[in-house]
Amino acid sequence: FQKMAESIRIAVLTVSDSRKTDVEDKSGALLKERIETGGYTIHDKKIVIDDIYKIRAQVSVWIADDNCRVIILTGGTGVTGRDVTPEAVKPLLDKELEGFGELFRYISFQDIGVSGIQSRAFSGTANGKYLFCLPGSTNACATAWDKIISEQLNPKAKGCSLGKLIVRLSEK
Repeated sequence: FQKMAESIRIAVLTVSDSRKTDVEDKSGALLKERIETGGYTIHDKKIVIDDIYKIRAQVSVWIADDNCRVIILTGGTGVTGRDVTPEAVKPLLDKELEGFGELFRYISFQDIGVSGIQSRAFSGTANGKYLFCLPGSTNACATAWDKIISEQLNPKAKGCSLGKLIVRLSEK
């Protein structure tokens, strides 16, 4: 498993107007720690402001990078005027994985109740990569990683997992 996990290089993008440094970026730090503890490799980690074109520009760089296999964004998935991550990223997707957002909101409901409807978390694929767009709270990032993403990226998981399918994403 270790060799297979290390080959899955993951980029993390924090989308925030208020978190400008790694010290302030608790959600990005949590994801980085979970990724490394899980045996995966951090491809890159950046912070951008809530701006459609800045988000899209950074995500596009990683989508085009053959060494990056997974992109995780945290922040900008709420309902305020500055929350633009879905609008920035969805046009870049080849396919959307609707089940991720549905499952994330279901699991979140058990923790935070009906406030979970405010999340526009989603996932999809682009150019042979998986993208996961998560809320900006550390609790939401922990929930998504611990209960969905880590299990799905695991190429040794029982049954079908995204980790097993990653090599087939670019099939035509």
